[in-house]
Amino acid sequence: MTPTFMLSPRVLLVGVLAVAACNFDVANPNAPEPLGENPSREDVAGASVGLLAGTRVDLADWVLDAAILGREAYRFDGSDPRFTTELLQGPLDPGGNAFGGDHWNEPYANIRGAKTLLAVVGTSSELSAEEQSAVSGFARTIQALEFLNVVNGHTQDSIPIDVVGDVTAAPAPFRSHADAMTEIVSLLDQGRADLQAGGTAFPFTLPSGFTGFNTPETFIRFNRALRARVAVYLNDFAGALTALSESFMDRAAPLSLGVYVNHGTGPGDFANPLAQDPQVGENFVHPSMETDAQFQLDGVTLDQRFLDKTVPRPLRSVGSDAGQLSSDLGWIRYTTPSTPIPIIRNEELILLHAEASIGIPDLVTATDDINFIRTTSGRLAAIPLLATPEAALDELLYNKRYSLMYEGHRWIDVRHYGRLGTLPIDRPANTPPDVIFSTLPIPTAEVLSRQ
Repeated sequence: MTPTFMLSPRVLLVGVLAVAACNFDVANPNAPEPLGENPSREDVAGASVGLLAGTRVDLADWVLDAAILGREAYRFDGSDPRFTTELLQGPLDPGGNAFGGDHWNEPYANIRGAKTLLAVVGTSSELSAEEQSAVSGFARTIQALEFLNVVNGHTQDSIPIDVVGDVTAAPAPFRSHADAMTEIVSLLDQGRADLQAGGTAFPFTLPSGFTGFNTPETFIRFNRALRARVAVYLNDFAGALTALSESFMDRAAPLSLGVYVNHGTGPGDFANPLAQDPQVGENFVHPSMETDAQFQLDGVTLDQRFLDKTVPRPLRSVGSDAGQLSSDLGWIRYTTPSTPIPIIRNEELILLHAEASIGIPDLVTATDDINFIRTTSGRLAAIPLLATPEAALDELLYNKRYSLMYEGHRWIDVRHYGRLGTLPIDRPANTPPDVIFSTLPIPTAEVLSRQ
């Protein structure tokens, strides 16, 4: 496969690749020496931690774009109107590396890096067999995560999955969405088996975002959490429940427990670009997030999840009188430049358990799970037993919306259940009117390279 692998202008602007702090304990994890046969321990460590650096290249950008596509957020950017034109009205431009053509090069670069590492780690004479297996399990898990990121942005058939390390080789063929999901499942399951044979420690140091998941044994729980998410996307609800039983889902643990991508402000590090001054920053909360929020028991106070992640700010509008976008809400979901962005959290896992239970269906368990999140996270009243799967799904999607606000999920969830039509159209009379997109396009360079 030979994608262009050019970073988008927005990525270059914020310098996403810089990683020096956050306990990334290698000299240069972003540009390790090319791996060959019999890599040294230091080379393997650099390549492994480089994969973690790669995961954050696109994450904040994805969270913002997915929030705009899923009508959680606006970005009123005076220097780039495409946040309110291309992403909300279209057409999505597959020819550029930003906006319509985004969320492709970055994850594929990391997928290729993981494949290169997997090809040679077994030849490293400086690593024990257990350490080789641990690295393989880690790399397959990260590779699966990046494939999932591509699939989440590009739902149409199809994408390349037979990634090769040689960028001069012929491009890999496009494969169906079903094939891509099968590959993700296979990578996660192979990764689990590798981790089980991986001994007691990785031959590299994981950053603080992996606290509690930084040994092969505990990393399996992260792997199984991702496997549960994938199973739900596939409507494999029994498989999701099995994976959740091996994950870190735990009602007795903090809902924030999970795996995160680190950010920081140290020399050469990368600050979280979603952390803005909520009174003057360019990122706004979509007004429907307030309108649709339920009330707590007092009938006056809104859902605590909404209050914890947003704040009032001066009203700002963009557009003409006939087609304005307006918001008086700012984001406090990421409060400082060092606030990490979650990959997956305990709160999501409990809601995935509810989602899988609805699919079985087991509405007693689903209601219990949802009520736990409603009362604990939202401080809302418990609801009676959900009578139908349809009613349960309505309630589930409400709680996923507010529990996972500004984490990159709502657009995926409403699309999964055929509910894109429930997203608000803010400027129906505009020329052109706002539209709801179901997918990002395959970049033009990828299409042309196969003709």
